[in-house]
Amino acid sequence: MTKSNKGAVVITGTSTGIGRATALLLDKQGYRVFAGVRTEKDGESLKQAASGNLTPIIMDITKAEDIKSASEFVSLAIGDQGLFALINNAYAGVDGPLEYILIDDIRRNFEINVIGQIVVTQSYLSMLRKAKGRIINISAVCGRFAIPYRSLLSTSKIAIEAITDSLRMELRSSGIDVLSILPEGIITPEQADKVEADGQKVLANMSLEMKAIYGKNFQACIERSVKGNRTTGLPVEKVTAVILEALEVRKPKRQYFVVRSPWKWKLHALYKRLVSHQYFYDNLFKDI
Repeated sequence: MTKSNKGAVVITGTSTGIGRATALLLDKQGYRVFAGVRTEKDGESLKQAASGNLTPIIMDITKAEDIKSASEFVSLAIGDQGLFALINNAYAGVDGPLEYILIDDIRRNFEINVIGQIVVTQSYLSMLRKAKGRIINISAVCGRFAIPYRSLLSTSKIAIEAITDSLRMELRSSGIDVLSILPEGIITPEQADKVEADGQKVLANMSLEMKAIYGKNFQACIERSVKGNRTTGLPVEKVTAVILEALEVRKPKRQYFVVRSPWKWKLHALYKRLVSHQYFYDNLFKDI
């Protein structure tokens, strides 16, 4: 293995999407990347696309034993150098009317999107202290306001924003920076396929009563999400470029919004503060 000229970075959820693209970019930039994947197949795919400085590690963040063994492996590999950055990227999405979502799916969503993130962070804090590194949590614009039919994603990302803020204050004395990246929807064809298939499965399993109440609006939500993941979303490179900036800048911002029209999101934030809650949501999501 060739020696990298930059620090060591752990990234969760690198099988596809933002995680995979970030792992490959940081590897190219000279970081020693430890890429969390759930299967050996995904790990091999990453290794073939990367250099010798990228090491896949099996890490299902719902499994304590995976997290423990991965952190022990990384600790032995980097030694006293410490960890330059932890990028919490892994997530799961369960879309649908909240009334209809199974409680087991809700529990799994929070196990991955919130609890798993906390456990991973706890596992790497001692390594981060050695390098006075930073934690980058991949959030989403729905971490600022909730989206209908994506209540679980919205809730978990709002929780991640709160966790990020708390950790930032708690770890200040350790010299560890903590920040979040909030992208809007990105172009990820594999995600589009999953959203479409999962959405149609939810619709097919709805009772006639549920379809009468939610069917039309949920279908519109699915179509908008799929269109974003296929054609109208942000290129993933826009997000990875911001992650690289947040990783390398001397004093990172508290939050990085990655959106096509920054002024639009600033206007939404101002609009939300100035008008009533119901008026804001009725107008922003009037089509669904």
